[in-house]
Amino acid sequence: MKNISVLIDTNVIIDWFGKREPFFEFAKQIMDYCFSKDIIAYVAAHSFTNLFYILRKSHSLDERRELVKKLCAELTVVSIDEDKLLLAAADDKIADFEDALQIKCAVAKNADYIVTRNIKDFANSVIPPILPSDFLAVVENERNEGLI
Repeated sequence: MKNISVLIDTNVIIDWFGKREPFFEFAKQIMDYCFSKDIIAYVAAHSFTNLFYILRKSHSLDERRELVKKLCAELTVVSIDEDKLLLAAADDKIADFEDALQIKCAVAKNADYIVTRNIKDFANSVIPPILPSDFLAVVENERNEGLI
């Protein structure tokens, strides 16, 4: 039995932590799976700086620090190193550098999917992007078949 492994894109974490509608419920279910260890969940190291900055207007410094602690305790952080930076910079199939870094992190962990709401930004990814709702359907199917 192989657990599904995924890289969780920054937008899904923001949807969950920021309770952004209409995306919150899907993001919450995904994060619940991550926290229960029903799936193997990765988060790219650079997502933390993005999260900390983006959430500054809606969440206090202490809340954002707690978010960092919780994510580090529950998900596996994929480091950004020189190789990933250079590979992302050289990837002319991905226009957005941050997305290219997400892909390089997913590749480094051989993730099955990148869970994101920005499917079009990952159209040329070697790791398939998947919408949160579609990912939840995959997980439910795997559970129903007794695979996870």
